[in-house]
Amino acid sequence: MTDQKPTEDELNALDITDAEAAEMNAIAHPFVADPAPDANDDLVQIDATADGVVFVTINRPQKKNAFDAATIAALYEAFETLQGADRVRVVFIRGAGGTFSAGADLNWMRDAADWSESDNRDDAMGLAKMLKALHDVPALTVALVEGAAMGGGAGIVAACDMAVAVEGTRFAFSEVKLGLIPATIAPYVIEAVGARRARQLFLTANIFDADYAAHAGLIDMVLPEGSVDEFISMLTDSLSANAPGAMGDAKRLVNDVAGEDIDHRLLEETAKRIARARVSPEGQEGVRAFLDKRAPNWAQ
Repeated sequence: MTDQKPTEDELNALDITDAEAAEMNAIAHPFVADPAPDANDDLVQIDATADGVVFVTINRPQKKNAFDAATIAALYEAFETLQGADRVRVVFIRGAGGTFSAGADLNWMRDAADWSESDNRDDAMGLAKMLKALHDVPALTVALVEGAAMGGGAGIVAACDMAVAVEGTRFAFSEVKLGLIPATIAPYVIEAVGARRARQLFLTANIFDADYAAHAGLIDMVLPEGSVDEFISMLTDSLSANAPGAMGDAKRLVNDVAGEDIDHRLLEETAKRIARARVSPEGQEGVRAFLDKRAPNWAQ
């Protein structure tokens, strides 16, 4: 949850530097005031900068960042809160210790084996809600994948808007080897790779490398070892010229338009959205800055 921001008039009335103003507008540690009972903020680390760059790190390196109920709850709280954080342009998601995520925690799986179908349904909804919260973050979400992304870990990769993986990273959807199915992650994997490829990946349960993940559409780029920081800098620099609010609106546009019939209703809806953008504060500032041959206020 973000802190209350000062208005522009209040900022102008204060004798502060640009750096001090940026610090006042930095998002707060993005966990809600009343976290879910299972949430544990030690399991997920969040770092945010004043210019709208957020890092969400799964922090169970001793377990290769495998999921359990508490980890899923902590991720849900992070993603849910980031939906309301102001001026965030990009959210990077990674795992601590050089592994993105090994999938389900073995102790968690052992416990679930003794639960009823109803208990398992309630538990699975936790993962489903976490993935949906990630999918709905307005900012660009980027998975930085190292080491391995298995099962639900690969599901997080698919639920992001963009994903890159370091050479040598391994992926798998191995649920059928356990007599299970990759149900809660399926919508995002199918959206990323298509139905035919998803059938092949789910039914073979084979381990595949970063090159094949890029070929399949699960990731966008394979990075050489040691180049993750360079990629982060390159992407954040390129996004600094983009209006944060317009980025969120553009993402919602894709989500709402994908798969829709191109009919009169859709024509009216898209016309309404661009009209609204043109008269918005960001739209007015962006066009006037372009005509005046200057940088807009969000890029200064």
